[in-house]
Amino acid sequence: MAINKYMRAALKTLSYADIDIKNNYKIVRQLENAAHMDVTKPFYKTWDHTVTRGDHVIPVRIFSPDETLRDFPILLFFHGGGWVIGNIDSYNKVCRTMAKLTKHIVVSVDYRLAPEHRYPNGLLDCYEVAKELFLNSGLLHIRPEQITLIGDSAGANLAAAVSLMARDKGEFFPERQILIYPATYNDHTEHSPFPSVRENGTDYLLTSKRVQDYMELYMNSPKDLTDPYFAPLLSENLKDQPKTLIITAQYDPLRDEGEAYAHRLMKDGNQVELHRIRDALHGFFSLPPRFVQVKRCYQYINQFLSEVETCE
Repeated sequence: MAINKYMRAALKTLSYADIDIKNNYKIVRQLENAAHMDVTKPFYKTWDHTVTRGDHVIPVRIFSPDETLRDFPILLFFHGGGWVIGNIDSYNKVCRTMAKLTKHIVVSVDYRLAPEHRYPNGLLDCYEVAKELFLNSGLLHIRPEQITLIGDSAGANLAAAVSLMARDKGEFFPERQILIYPATYNDHTEHSPFPSVRENGTDYLLTSKRVQDYMELYMNSPKDLTDPYFAPLLSENLKDQPKTLIITAQYDPLRDEGEAYAHRLMKDGNQVELHRIRDALHGFFSLPPRFVQVKRCYQYINQFLSEVETCE
């Protein structure tokens, strides 16, 4: 369904009522968690697990396509929310839908959030969970080649950074990653080189100001802005990355940087599939699966998973 002029007017009103996230992030968290409360949780099966990193315990929630944990391949999922909001509870519906529609076990990571835990804490939590899954094949009775990294928005940023870190550390290697409207760059002001920041940065719910505020809450110091694990598009070397599916949204300020990341990966010799979802806003992946944009997104995801898993 295309965005008509009345919907555009409503979106513009909502977008300009942008809360000061830097001073009110706790309130925004509460509102987001309440809005995504999953009242159906008692009626489907999940398993909770923990991964230890130093003196910190990282909660993990596991969703299966059925009532068992039999031999399904795995989607290791990092949720969005600007590194500041969201958790495994607020993403229950998304993960349940993902498990059902992809016929994969979904492992959702409750990484630490900024600004209480600034960069790189959330990233290191995600890396630690990935490391345990890849190196402990007995955990869910799967082989490393059955694991795909996936994330939306800030979670896609984390998935891309985990892949880069895995290559650099050499401890394990993800063979596939799915990045849904990823944040890959470090500048979302009027000076951004990407037109989508200006075209879509005020009228479509996620504003460029909100993205900039999230990044300021996430970073530990200004030097983080030039760190490729913080902004993967800045990496001078994107060679030896996983087979990658990148999905962007037409009316998203992050659209162009996500697509630029796809082209950089291609240029450096990686296998990449890129799709832009028409008439879609940032965040559409969290909508119910009846929406045409969500259906189309899962078509691309399942085609990608089927192609790469059939070849192995």
